[in-house]
Amino acid sequence: MSEVNSIIVTKPTTVEVRLPSRMGFEKVAMSTAAAVAKLMCFREDRIEDLKTAVAEACINAIEHGNRLNEKLSVGVVLSVNANSLEVKVIDDGKGMNRKPGLVSKPDIDRKMHGEEGPRGMGMFLIQALVDEAEWVVGTDGNSSYVRLVIRLDKDAE
Repeated sequence: MSEVNSIIVTKPTTVEVRLPSRMGFEKVAMSTAAAVAKLMCFREDRIEDLKTAVAEACINAIEHGNRLNEKLSVGVVLSVNANSLEVKVIDDGKGMNRKPGLVSKPDIDRKMHGEEGPRGMGMFLIQALVDEAEWVVGTDGNSSYVRLVIRLDKDAE
């Protein structure tokens, strides 16, 4: 008897993971996202992109959002849809000292010309690896999240 190694999504499905704010635990989120993407039949190269983006988002949440405060946690919510996987990485901290709302995206040209500081390259990397990326600071000032979307049919061969 053969096992079914993929899922057919007939209605949105959600998987949630809560991580301690400790470096190394981003690997749990990476593995979870990869497992879900494999079930959805993503190509291996897209799974690798997703793993890198999720790890970077989690590291940012641990380091910048929660400021390595082990009393705070990082939430990872994976929402499975028919043609895409959305990942929200949510921290409980004050984030990058920004006003509530959308966080400005990095500008690689300005960084390359020394007009912006070198920090924030992780945000550029995340943007390059997924189909959609948005950074949002919560209105309460005590939470923020990054929302990543990767589509199943991107560059399908």
